[in-house]
Amino acid sequence: MTIVQRMLAPLLLLALGVLGVWTQGEPGGRTPAFALACGVVLGVAMQRSRFCFYCHLREWLDEGEPRGVLAILLAIAVGLVGYTVVLSSWLPEPRPGSLPPDIHIGPVSWALATAGLVFGAGMVISGSCISGHFYRLAEGSPTAPFALLGAGIGFVPGFMSWNTLYSLDVADAPILWLPTYLGYGGALLFQLGLLALAAAWVWRGFAVRAPAPNSANDKNAALATTPALGQALRRLWQGRWPYWTGGLIVGLVGVFAIIRMKPLGMTGSLGSVARALARRENWIPEKLHGLDGFAGCASVPQDSWLTPENLLLAGLVGGAFVASLASAQFTLQKPQWSQVARGLGGGILLGWGAMTGLGCTIGTLLSGAQAGAVSGWVFGIAMFVAIWGGLKIKRRYA
Repeated sequence: MTIVQRMLAPLLLLALGVLGVWTQGEPGGRTPAFALACGVVLGVAMQRSRFCFYCHLREWLDEGEPRGVLAILLAIAVGLVGYTVVLSSWLPEPRPGSLPPDIHIGPVSWALATAGLVFGAGMVISGSCISGHFYRLAEGSPTAPFALLGAGIGFVPGFMSWNTLYSLDVADAPILWLPTYLGYGGALLFQLGLLALAAAWVWRGFAVRAPAPNSANDKNAALATTPALGQALRRLWQGRWPYWTGGLIVGLVGVFAIIRMKPLGMTGSLGSVARALARRENWIPEKLHGLDGFAGCASVPQDSWLTPENLLLAGLVGGAFVASLASAQFTLQKPQWSQVARGLGGGILLGWGAMTGLGCTIGTLLSGAQAGAVSGWVFGIAMFVAIWGGLKIKRRYA
């Protein structure tokens, strides 16, 4: 089975390449093809490095392992520097009332904080965020299909409650972009300082417990285990990539994405399908006030499946399939009822939180924080609080 899986990996990669070439002939084909390539890189990197917001936070909170959280902070920091360079060339003077187009800068409100809390609870119950479930789908996860189905279902009550939330809170909520108040340089230094403080806090306990090499023998042993080129190439598909590689690649792809297309986001396609189906059945209002005017994964109607958002998602799942097959980590498992229940229940919370928060850990948190949007930080803090509380409850009653 291992040999068969590894033989299928290059065939699937070839199929993705053919799809990318085919989209070149379609209207605006270069951008969808670029989105597909970005998705493939993300899928491979996330699968091989196990880049997952919930898993990394759980490892740190439950096991004291900080490297995953540091990888998340690295992704934000790399993207923050890249975004600052790109946006400062687009909009040299950030002034109140002027925002860069299409960048994920959303309203800051209690509805956003609630969305982060609900999304974080969905992560605890289902075992991952939406992007994590997409790449785990490519590994044969028994929970991921039901979590993604639940997320699609969860978008519907999100659409149903949107007009009420919009009139009560979102319509008058401020849209806060840090460069407007601090300038590009000030916003960059301020946010990098916050990330440095967070990294020091996360690393502190681990550094105390971890033994440090203090002898020549330790150094010689480290040098002896340095892999040769051939061994290093084989390790691409064996074991697990270091944590930092996932953070670095995710951060860099986020920067390249805004140069050629919109910021990264993983829920727009799923939300658009849910919106179309719910609207056809008259479950949701025909007009969703202000929703389509916000930047982010706002689940706008789509006329074609060859959109950058759809192909980014297809590339991520396809790239994760390539990585899981090449590393012989694809395993189909029969789902248990508990996994079905956790997937659906947690997925519904993920869907409602993503719809109300205009995105998920990638679209609102990562892309938002990289752009200097206060909305990204608010969503991330609320999500962290929910995960911390949820894990504490699980430990108490497990």
